[in-house]
Amino acid sequence: MKVIVLGGDGFCGWPCAVNLAEQNHEVIIVDNLSRRKIDIDLEVESLTPISSINERLSAWEETGGKPIKFLNIDLSKQYQKLLNLLIEEKPDSIVHFAEQRAAPYSMKSSYTKRYTVDNNVNGTHNLLAAIVESNLDIHIVHLGTMGVYGYGSHRGATIPEGYLKVEVPQPDGSRFEEEILHPASPGSVYHMTKTLDQLLFLYYNKNDLIRITDLHQGIVWGTNTETTLKDPRLTNRFDYDGDYGTVLNRFLMQAAIGYPLTVHGTGGQTRAFIHIKDSVKCVQLALENPPESGERVKIFNQMTESHQVGELAKKVASLTGAEINYLPNPRNEAVENDLIVDNKCFIELGLNPTTLDNGLLEEVLEVAKKYSMRCDKKRIPCISTWTEKQAKAIKNN
Repeated sequence: MKVIVLGGDGFCGWPCAVNLAEQNHEVIIVDNLSRRKIDIDLEVESLTPISSINERLSAWEETGGKPIKFLNIDLSKQYQKLLNLLIEEKPDSIVHFAEQRAAPYSMKSSYTKRYTVDNNVNGTHNLLAAIVESNLDIHIVHLGTMGVYGYGSHRGATIPEGYLKVEVPQPDGSRFEEEILHPASPGSVYHMTKTLDQLLFLYYNKNDLIRITDLHQGIVWGTNTETTLKDPRLTNRFDYDGDYGTVLNRFLMQAAIGYPLTVHGTGGQTRAFIHIKDSVKCVQLALENPPESGERVKIFNQMTESHQVGELAKKVASLTGAEINYLPNPRNEAVENDLIVDNKCFIELGLNPTTLDNGLLEEVLEVAKKYSMRCDKKRIPCISTWTEKQAKAIKNN
């Protein structure tokens, strides 16, 4: 099929794009390269040296990969360019990664909060409006987040895949059963934009019958896939800083350079995880199994396992000998939470989950060691705080 990958230069978007090309799909990457610009603003770089988008695409072709086209379009601002692209290319599917993806960055300042909302919500709405105006039947696969459900206590209940069955009591004492979107409980401005995405999808699916698959993804760990390992110029990002680094990758990088593992709060926060290889595979499976015309939005929980952050730190420490440093939590969240997640949809579609074993942890550790000289230790601490209360605790630590 012909697939447009919005945000195809990013941490999840790049390995997804080359994987789809490897599967012989015709791929077009659309990206405004904003993630690279944020690196400049934050004065931090990926731990792995990443090539320019044009170097990446040239290297991909040189390895024998099916050519990938690239267009620089800002989805949130350049509506007409987006619409013209859809009319000209008539894609079968669009994979939507084109959103600011970091919760800490979204809480950094009033500017980053507004940027995250403007970029994410306008971008998603522009895409939906453009599909309606183009009068094309295009399947959207959107990368959402498990964070839409919130990280409070679910009292041991299993989080379903998007929809929750509820009973509604009536004045006469009778009840009727209904399925609703699982109540949202965003923990940051970033997570809030993803909950707004859900409502936009619900409306445009109901009103205009747009076919949509929304992937509620867990925290991604790992760096490369088989396709991005074909040439050094295809190497994927490895973020380690306090704003963009994901927790397990940060632990492994910290262990590689002899920096104490930074556990915020008690470490009792439970999170869902997925390896980058599985993230790529899930997107492929979602594209290959689209909803039927008229079917409601498909929602998949894109995760393979759940772990407490503190237990992960202990696992990395036992593997590497690293020390653990417990620090004040910059987030405004529950001290501890449970997280039991239903992910049967992807399992039934054939996903063979990549679990957290020592071999894969050591693989990431080796990548971190190889590029350890590129690490700026001043960028490791998490200093973007949710409220003034957290800011004072971080400052006084």
